[in-house]
Amino acid sequence: ASFLLLCFRTSLVTPLIFGLLLQAPLTQLSIITRPNIVLLMADDLGIGDVGCYGNDTIRTPNIDRLAKEGVKLTQHITAAPLCTPSRAAFLTGRYPLRSGMDAINNYRVIFWNGGSGGLPPNETTFAKILQQQGYSTGLIGKWHQGVNCESRNDHCHHPLNHGFDYFYGMPFTLISDCQPTETPEMDRAFRRKLWLSTQMIGLVTLTAALGRLTGLISVGWKTLACLAGFSLLFFVSWFSSYGFVRYWNCIMMRNHDITEQPMVTDRTTSLILKESVSFIERNKLKPFLLFLSFLHSHTPLLTTEKFLGKSSHGLYGDNVEEMDWMVGQVLDAIDKEGLKNTTLVYFASDHGGWLERQEGKKQLGGWNGIYRGGKAMGGWEGGIRVPGIFRWPGVLPAGTVINEPTSLMDIYPTVVHLAGGVLPQDRVIDGRDLMPLLRGTVEHSEHEFLFHYCGIHLHAARWHQKDSGAIWKAHYVTPIFRPFGAGACYDRGFCPCSGEGVTHYDPPLLFDLSRDPSEAKPLSADTEPLFDTVIQKIGRAIEDHRRTLTPVPEQLSVYNVVWKPWLQPCCGTFPFCWCDKDSDN
Repeated sequence: ASFLLLCFRTSLVTPLIFGLLLQAPLTQLSIITRPNIVLLMADDLGIGDVGCYGNDTIRTPNIDRLAKEGVKLTQHITAAPLCTPSRAAFLTGRYPLRSGMDAINNYRVIFWNGGSGGLPPNETTFAKILQQQGYSTGLIGKWHQGVNCESRNDHCHHPLNHGFDYFYGMPFTLISDCQPTETPEMDRAFRRKLWLSTQMIGLVTLTAALGRLTGLISVGWKTLACLAGFSLLFFVSWFSSYGFVRYWNCIMMRNHDITEQPMVTDRTTSLILKESVSFIERNKLKPFLLFLSFLHSHTPLLTTEKFLGKSSHGLYGDNVEEMDWMVGQVLDAIDKEGLKNTTLVYFASDHGGWLERQEGKKQLGGWNGIYRGGKAMGGWEGGIRVPGIFRWPGVLPAGTVINEPTSLMDIYPTVVHLAGGVLPQDRVIDGRDLMPLLRGTVEHSEHEFLFHYCGIHLHAARWHQKDSGAIWKAHYVTPIFRPFGAGACYDRGFCPCSGEGVTHYDPPLLFDLSRDPSEAKPLSADTEPLFDTVIQKIGRAIEDHRRTLTPVPEQLSVYNVVWKPWLQPCCGTFPFCWCDKDSDN
């Protein structure tokens, strides 16, 4: 009887033990199985523009649904407050300073498709690693990381040279010059100087010619011819800066081929959405990476008629609501193909909203909620704190809010590990794998310190004191807001990183973001007992960080940024560049 009882117990326990032994591998399998990855990035969207981050007047139900079904990050920080450097950091998991993609001058982004600067070919993007892991990789939308190095078709900076199998979109960025009815925005200060020079040389030429004809001034015909030639050269340069920007910069490409030059803005939104859905449908049977880099919500705010006048915030609100609709269409495509539970979806913005972007009383830039500052400001939270949302049903707990410091650079190691890849060992990777934090297996972010640059200038740094929960932030440089008392640099259009437009602090301004997220009340040694300790701690971290930096070629130097005719992408015979290959579609 005892033997039968033992057998009976064994028959019950053995399956239980066997099941428990299988439990861990099955759970682990669900994490390491290579998911599809869809990365959605808005352009210039402020954290205060989204419903799940507190906006109750712009309707963003699809982005809000992502947050409800996934994980919302409340301290998601960009590595730079402008497009080119922020996206370089996102793609490489490294501060843009490390790849030469941050500015040493006032030209802080790539200004021309015909420039020679861009994301260096020796940088390894997450797309390149996923491509090596067997993923189909696609980029739809904005690139803004350069095109060519030495010749018109070398495409050394092109997405297809950085790990993407497929590209459809703008190699540049959307600007008001792309819309013929809009006021041009491309380097307005330079245009003003060029027009002033044109007028002055023209006036000198006219005065000399009249003096010659009346006999009051003795001027040779050769001198007059030279002056007239210079006048014509400056006038052509000024006129070209208006007339040809649209042809030089506002182009659409499919892989290596130009499809529209200039782009036809009336159909851009529908084509980008069509390409995104088509990429999902074509690659549904194998792991894929889709990076949908929206042209929304950057000026000139291309918005289809269906959404015009529908929001409570004018054209900007209309544009954000249309982008949210596009997010919904992509999510529907994922659901339609039965991929919802095997797809990690991520939504973010490349930096904060552009406060100074106004026309008259119309606000054409975003809103950054309670956070001070905005786009182009390297230190203030409004320029670098952005929405950050992850969804992966069955793996990430739905409806979770995480109040830990995270970075857009963290996407790099996160997706590389999920794809089964290995991080490059020959360079510093500043991002950290977010999966343990997102799944709730760890309590704190791996980031103890984050450094906030404006160009190559360190403006601020934060220290996450995990044992106390404090998030200390020290500002060493801040922009001077004008007019006095304003919250941005309305006199310039962009806040500068250095020079007479900034204020330096010694000791630095100190805030505890856990108590003062709006950075309204700087602390001092009199009001904060830990003031000196915190400043010293952050100072040592900055010194350690700077020791990890090595000199690299500056991609945004004046030479690399300036337009070069021999590098200009051209559909046709330069300078007669024009085509519309998508007209039949």
